Amino acid sequence: MRRFSFASLLSEALGGHQGWGRQWRAPDPKPSYDVVIIGGGGHGLATAYYLATVHGITNVAVLEKGWIGGGNTGRNTTIIRSNYLYDESAGIYEHALKLWEGLSQELNYNVMFSQRGVLMLAHNHHDDQSFKRHVYANRLNGIDNEWLSAEECKDFCPPLSISPDIRYPVLGGALQRRAGTARHDAVAWGYARGADARGVDIIQNCEVTGISRDASGKAIGVETTRGYIRAGRIGVVAAGNTSRVMAMADVRMPLESYPLQALVSEPVKPVFPCVVMSNAVHAYISQSDKGELVIGAGTDQYTSYSQQGGLHITTHTLDAICEIFPQFTRMRMLRSWGGIVDVTPDRSPIIGKTPVENLFVNCGWGTGGFKATPGSGHVFAHTLATGEPHKVNAPFTLDRFRTGRLIDEAAAAAVAH
Repeated sequence: MRRFSFASLLSEALGGHQGWGRQWRAPDPKPSYDVVIIGGGGHGLATAYYLATVHGITNVAVLEKGWIGGGNTGRNTTIIRSNYLYDESAGIYEHALKLWEGLSQELNYNVMFSQRGVLMLAHNHHDDQSFKRHVYANRLNGIDNEWLSAEECKDFCPPLSISPDIRYPVLGGALQRRAGTARHDAVAWGYARGADARGVDIIQNCEVTGISRDASGKAIGVETTRGYIRAGRIGVVAAGNTSRVMAMADVRMPLESYPLQALVSEPVKPVFPCVVMSNAVHAYISQSDKGELVIGAGTDQYTSYSQQGGLHITTHTLDAICEIFPQFTRMRMLRSWGGIVDVTPDRSPIIGKTPVENLFVNCGWGTGGFKATPGSGHVFAHTLATGEPHKVNAPFTLDRFRTGRLIDEAAAAAVAH
């Protein structure tokens, strides 16, 4: 892997940038690997990277049915934060946020991480109480979060309307200043480049069609559209398609898959300095480096594996955005898209072993998967390498749905993004 530096960039600039090689290889699958990871999104690529760098396991394959980052990794609204209520959730997202803060240097790849702050608006008495509870809980966990009055929210985000006459009046907000955004494509490319440089095979256009088991029931390999591959251990990191993949090993998962929509506006000059989220209306907004307003909504009401949703969902979101930020009413929307999110009953992820020996799963991130990417990959790599959970992901077992030790972020995590 050729490292990026000022000297290398200057050298290539003088040569018309004709000397850059491929960022990662395009290998054919080998007959067997120590670890096979199903899913070439951010979480899967991060897992492979940390298996190689932290645990020294390089005989690893990442199998992706399309192209890397073509699923939810490239379809989300890139919000990063760690201000979750429960200790377990705050622990894993804060673990991820600390990794985000040094990720560009770690990968030698600019992931465009911008700690511009995430402001969560309170529109009613319930929001006020809930977010103040978040602030106090976060402080106890050593996580930054502060309460702002409506006037302070306006000072932090000037486009915000704090008129008392709008449908969703702003009473105040909870601000995490260390939170922000990153470039989703760059995250996938950076992890892919780093993993490939350490010997990991990233195999695109390789769909898994079956998981084979021996007479004892142990997972021993995968059937793919590019042939059979034996595996010492298998990690499933397939987001909204996890339940389909796990069914190949006769494992039924407590998951539901929903479409989640987002859209962007025409590009304008810098006008929006932070990320703003609203639980009451399930809307959130930021501005990309290209100048587009990036807007997201809540999940659709019906389960589906479709990467598109109902028009009324985005229409409702835009109605609310235009009331809270009236100067955007004349903006034109440029494009919209959807992803497939996998949601657990308690809206918290599952990271760990399954009832099938040698088969591990990382799923259930719902609408909050992107922000967890480095932390999720780091702890899942530990789980795959050692066979036991990292202390950070130990509470997020599949077994909690049998014991009842749930981590109920359904109501506690605001809009869960």
